[in-house]
Amino acid sequence: MTRKEQKEEKRQKILMTALTLFVERGYYDTKITDIAAAVPMSTGLMFHYFESKEELLLELVKMGAAGTKSASGNGAAEVPSHIYLENFLEHLFSFAKDQPWVFNMFVLMGQVRRTGMPEEARQVALSVDTIQDTAALIEKGQKEGVFRSGDAVLLSRCFWASVQGIMEEMAMDKDMKTPNPKWIMSMLLK
Repeated sequence: MTRKEQKEEKRQKILMTALTLFVERGYYDTKITDIAAAVPMSTGLMFHYFESKEELLLELVKMGAAGTKSASGNGAAEVPSHIYLENFLEHLFSFAKDQPWVFNMFVLMGQVRRTGMPEEARQVALSVDTIQDTAALIEKGQKEGVFRSGDAVLLSRCFWASVQGIMEEMAMDKDMKTPNPKWIMSMLLK
């Protein structure tokens, strides 16, 4: 492994450790020394990777925002909306089971959107608009005659509230089985 690869591996270890601690303890109750000790590395060396706890949080939120873009409906034009969303849920739950940090990322992104978090990270988290993107898919499904009638934005909020809650539960209970995506889809279907 090259030095560059080793450095990137260490950087990812710091990010995943910070993600876990931010979710378990809360952002403000996690100190930079806690993260360094959990990696493990010296606090001074950690500052060579990230200048501050705020920079670490911002990097995590940018990762979360980039990952969330996959739910935006790209490629959904060729596929019926209900099939697209059900397949999305199947892939999300499967990927998260293989990569448990994804559950924590959902929790963190929900936390960072709240008032009182560092503003730059909060704005990045708020810039992800899964509600509107999914509402457009729901409207398409309503026109296709597959989704129930009603306010597409409200239906989208309910859909994402369910997904968020499931991801938070699975972050807390590593043994929880993933739900059948059809259960979540049933709130949208006629």
